[in-house]
Amino acid sequence: MISGPADCEVRSVMRFLNTKKVKSAEIHRQLVEIYGENVMTDGMVRKWVRQFNDGRTNVHDEARSGRPSVVNDGLVAKVNEKIRENRRFTIRMLCESVNPKMLTDVHKTKRLGSALKFRTRCSEESNDFLNKIVTGDETWVCS
Repeated sequence: MISGPADCEVRSVMRFLNTKKVKSAEIHRQLVEIYGENVMTDGMVRKWVRQFNDGRTNVHDEARSGRPSVVNDGLVAKVNEKIRENRRFTIRMLCESVNPKMLTDVHKTKRLGSALKFRTRCSEESNDFLNKIVTGDETWVCS
């Protein structure tokens, strides 16, 4: 069994088997046999087989718009070093020590807009609305 394959490796195997006219269900079965249960869902295999049948040849992810990644080899090395220094590091401590925050003007504008909405709601509804906010940077949620 091969663990942790690159996505493009799995897609290359799918493209190869599809070229040999292997059905998508059988491709999925063989992928699971070689790479394990969590390799890819049957639905995703069918989706990729359809794309290959429609003429797609590229097995790599398409470029997507969105926030640019701040991850680089230096940052990975720094995080590894911090974790090896203190294995009881929390995520918050790690973020504070590495500090990879690079907000664009768009992000800053969105934050300002959110802050203004919160301020308006606070003045209209008092602090009760704060119990309904769900954040993505905490492990608990208030309802």
